[in-house]
Amino acid sequence: MKIVEINTVHYGSTGKIMLQIADLAREQGHEAYTFSRAWSGQALPNEHHTFFGSYLENGIHRFVAPITGNECMYSKAGTKKLIKWLKEIEPDVVHLHNLHGFYINLPLLFGYLKTISARVIWTLHDCWSFTGHCSHFDMIGCEKYKSGCFDCPIYRAYPKSYFDNSKKMFQRKKEWFLGVKDLTIVTPSRWLADRVKESFLGEYPVKVINNGIDLDIFKPCISDFKKNHGIEDKYIVLGVAFGWGARKGLDVFVELSKRLGSSYQIVLVGTDDNVDKMLPENIISIHRTQNQRELAELYSVADVLANPTREDTYPTVNMEAIACGTPVVTFKTGGSPEIVGEGCGAVVPKNDISAFEEEIKKACQNGKNSSLRQIAENQFNKSDRFKDYINLYEGK
Repeated sequence: MKIVEINTVHYGSTGKIMLQIADLAREQGHEAYTFSRAWSGQALPNEHHTFFGSYLENGIHRFVAPITGNECMYSKAGTKKLIKWLKEIEPDVVHLHNLHGFYINLPLLFGYLKTISARVIWTLHDCWSFTGHCSHFDMIGCEKYKSGCFDCPIYRAYPKSYFDNSKKMFQRKKEWFLGVKDLTIVTPSRWLADRVKESFLGEYPVKVINNGIDLDIFKPCISDFKKNHGIEDKYIVLGVAFGWGARKGLDVFVELSKRLGSSYQIVLVGTDDNVDKMLPENIISIHRTQNQRELAELYSVADVLANPTREDTYPTVNMEAIACGTPVVTFKTGGSPEIVGEGCGAVVPKNDISAFEEEIKKACQNGKNSSLRQIAENQFNKSDRFKDYINLYEGK
């Protein structure tokens, strides 16, 4: 079987998912090819990967689209080259991942996909594919995606636009994405699957395949963090995010720093100089960890992972913490609660900081649950999740 995967990038969470699924497919005797947008400064991840398009063309796309409102309608030369390669490969399966990012011409790509007999799998890592603009809408409670977007309140958010073009883009996406002969939508959470079923993409079959993590890296381990920071007598309340702000609940941690007593130490990972300016002195800020193993040490030493996310598809940080033996307290939003099952922590109503504080205290005082690691091994093993994709390719 010949498999092609396409994603915005070859790195980060979605890029790694694409490459690792392809690796497993090749291990099981299939041909697998991966494609992502033009990139320099780094070698190809493997001989089966191809960068397509050009910096110049994609740069023009990124600059012009917000001005004209013609999102995903540029990068024609790169997309035509991609389609040429696909025609030469003659894939049995085309697996799409993220298509936003100003690097591909969607009318051309889907025009091609509608002419072939290959199975098309589309993994949605966010909500962008069925809205008129945004990749996330849970925080503002918008439900216009169900019938037709208009008067978008966040049109300046990613992917940035200088005017509200949500009504036209919603109609364009319907025209582009509907009509593929054999397309299956995959989502990492039940929450996102339910949103897809309420949208125009609901005419396609929808399957849930949860994301997974590397359990060889994320596991209980020893750390000198408390000793090094002189906080051996304190409970550690850990927050991990990349892109701190209201969406990730930065304001919640600022409020908790006022409410939690001296027995608790808040530690935030993934901050930067701008975030530091908003933090009180009693919060420890870590801009970045050296590697994933150092992050695993922080999860392990923490007494609880606090995740006050206000919109998330299926947050990896929840899985990573549980795999390291640390309970999670999170808001009831998006796919986050699906990870925090019985014995893994607590879920509280979104924006209920008092309930959030109370559950953090309970988690710290109750101590860690020795069964968390077993739960992670049963549910979060990335190899098991990637096998689910191979089974889907094979029609099982």
